Amino acid sequence: MLCNKSGKSMFEYLFGDKKKLAPGPPELMRPEERRRAIEGSSTAELAARLLIAPTALMQLTPEEALTVVSYMIPQKIAAGTTFITEGDKSDTGYMLLVVEGEVTVESILVSRRTPVTVSVLGPGSLVGEMGLVDGRARLASCTASTDVRCAVLSRAALGTLSVDDPRTAAKLMFAVSLRIAERLRDATEKLKKYSQLTQAMQQEIDHLLPD
Repeated sequence: MLCNKSGKSMFEYLFGDKKKLAPGPPELMRPEERRRAIEGSSTAELAARLLIAPTALMQLTPEEALTVVSYMIPQKIAAGTTFITEGDKSDTGYMLLVVEGEVTVESILVSRRTPVTVSVLGPGSLVGEMGLVDGRARLASCTASTDVRCAVLSRAALGTLSVDDPRTAAKLMFAVSLRIAERLRDATEKLKKYSQLTQAMQQEIDHLLPD
């Protein structure tokens, strides 16, 4: 588990109790209180628009996106902070939506010791959604390339949403699943191209070697 100097998990350090949407435990708020808490918030409206962008969950309606945002917690992550670590099995209970800034995604590939940059994600991108769904070890490390503003959805908040608004929660998880499937499909295509390139290089090497 990734911890800071205080001994708290990185999730607790970044997203613990530093911000609340309203007085009292957020998990005890009624749906109408959640909506009032974000009413008139330009940041919440921006997050809702980004949540239904092509890079996120475009299957949601604007109204459903606002509902989901009302269960998220706004946070800031300082540049240089690694908030998700590849292989971590403990801090998997959240995903976040990038509202402002950039996040670098890195992975230590097979037979490599140095992390390789997989992608750089900007506003409207989801980070950590696979861990939220299956709770398994993180597949890559994520570091704030710049100061990042984001909206965090925890597994606990998702559970509350499922009770308060089952239809929106089900549609959210369906949209997240489609997003994960799309990423896996893209990864498969990249692996196919890599395999073809490797095969072509091997054929070229075999051609150059003497019989």
